[in-house]
Amino acid sequence: MENLISLVNKIQRACTALGDHGEATALPTLWDSLPSIAVVGGQSSGKSSVLESVVGKDFLPRGSGIVTRRPLVLQLQKIDEGSREYAEFLHLPRKRFTDFGDVRKEIQDETDRETGRTRQISSVPIHLSIYSPNVVNLTLIDLPGLTKVAVEGQPDSIVQDIENMVRSYIEKPNCIILAITPANQDLATSDAIKISREVDPTGERTIGVLTKIDLMDKGTDAVEMLEGRAYRLKYPWIGVVNRSQADINKNVDMIAARRREREYFSNTPEYKHLAHRMGSEHLAKMLSKHLEAVIKSKIPGIQSLINKTISELEFELSRLGKPIAVDDGGKLYAIMEICRTFDQIFKEHLDGVRPGGDQIYNVFDNQLPAALKRLQFDKQLSMENIRKLITEADGYQPHLIAPEQGYRRLIESSLTSIRGPAEAAVDAVHSLLKDLVHKAISQTLELKQYPGLRVEVTNAASDSLERMREESKKSTLQLVDMECGYLTVDYFRRLPQDVDKGGNPTHSIFDRYNDSYLRRIGSTVLSYVNMVCATLRHSIPKSIVYCQVREAKRSLLDHFFVEIGKYESKRLSSLLNEDPAIMERRSALAKRLELYRSAQAEIDAAAWSK
Repeated sequence: MENLISLVNKIQRACTALGDHGEATALPTLWDSLPSIAVVGGQSSGKSSVLESVVGKDFLPRGSGIVTRRPLVLQLQKIDEGSREYAEFLHLPRKRFTDFGDVRKEIQDETDRETGRTRQISSVPIHLSIYSPNVVNLTLIDLPGLTKVAVEGQPDSIVQDIENMVRSYIEKPNCIILAITPANQDLATSDAIKISREVDPTGERTIGVLTKIDLMDKGTDAVEMLEGRAYRLKYPWIGVVNRSQADINKNVDMIAARRREREYFSNTPEYKHLAHRMGSEHLAKMLSKHLEAVIKSKIPGIQSLINKTISELEFELSRLGKPIAVDDGGKLYAIMEICRTFDQIFKEHLDGVRPGGDQIYNVFDNQLPAALKRLQFDKQLSMENIRKLITEADGYQPHLIAPEQGYRRLIESSLTSIRGPAEAAVDAVHSLLKDLVHKAISQTLELKQYPGLRVEVTNAASDSLERMREESKKSTLQLVDMECGYLTVDYFRRLPQDVDKGGNPTHSIFDRYNDSYLRRIGSTVLSYVNMVCATLRHSIPKSIVYCQVREAKRSLLDHFFVEIGKYESKRLSSLLNEDPAIMERRSALAKRLELYRSAQAEIDAAAWSK
């Protein structure tokens, strides 16, 4: 299953390149869901020697005190036999290292670049990939050695800082803990076992490695520990014999060191029966096989996280909107598309798909009729006013049969008062349309993305509504004026004449204007005015809908579309000015989404081929 482990390594490298890893965060990421192996041990426990034995190369810095001052994420990639082995750092992506002495120097230099030439530590990891035909596919994370006291040049908090850093890795449920413990040290005081037991009390995720077996006091051995009788873990303990400092000084190579290690376990009577599962070579193969099994078991969870994250990323990218076009044609098209989206949302409010359009009907069904009812026709048609207007209309020559001019003046003065409710209805609908424009603006996600365009669209829509209001007001008031300008003659012809009622036209003008006669005139005028109100109650909404609502649906941004067609490139660009932070976030999310989709396809393919 080396291909599956290689796939995980590839995804981990891509995660790291995009910053999608969980070294310094509690957020669940794809990196967190991928199994890895963290190497834990106290200072001078032999961690570095174990790693070099697994790799088969000298490549790690050495010295006294804290040598590993930053996490080292080491990815081993097996390549074809006969191929030249090399190493690559993530921070130097186009540089291949074939001299592993240079790899050691770059690890030291990169550590110093982050921490300075001090004894300080940093949680920012170094990522190193080694490609060799002599390794197994594996990911190991070398962590700073646990310590009990701060030395000169280190802050007092370094003991806790290192422990917190180690915990941040090994607390993750997908982390396999490689606990390095020197055999010549009391197991009860082992830093690696102590911290591993705290985060993995059942030992399900811990693999124990005993170093320095060959350095134990004469007459003692590590059989009890290697057989799991001193401290039992789920997986058998593995013993290793690293090169001594003298071997390192003499440049004894790894091939010779591994041979001597095999001979040590095979020829030492206490360990002969355990030799088949001892040594660095066995450790590397065992770790690769174990990592393979863990990856297999975690695939459903990884798939679930990837699918969930893809959905979240797609939603977030949709919320941020599409990236800006480069050419003028593309920019103009983008502006038009955004405006059409806004226009569609505005229409949906009017048509009832979204809330708000019903308030316009409320103006017609409640507000306008209520305003018409509140008109105080009784003031225009008071006895005193009727007498005054009738008398004035007759002039020096009294009317012969009916005071026609008086009727006209009374009707006209009453109908003129309807202009107020008519104008109020126009203004009320205008206000509602403006509110719907602002709602549609706020609901158009792309307009949030481009503040300049939002302002322009808002102004253009407001200007259009203002023009429509003026046109609507003109047309609606014309309806009232038409009723004032031409009376319905048939209505009056159907009324009985004064003579038929027994009136006497020969009476003095002052006799004819008695209260009964004037009340009859007032009643007739009020009846006619009410008839006109009933007509206008239906025709005013029609005029408003035709001139405002219908026009707003049909051509709200037509004038704006004509104008932006004349804009120069600089003006178009200004409309699509976007917050740089949003642009940067969109780019990062798009890259992360591409990573997750690629991982999804490859892991799904691997799952099907299991």
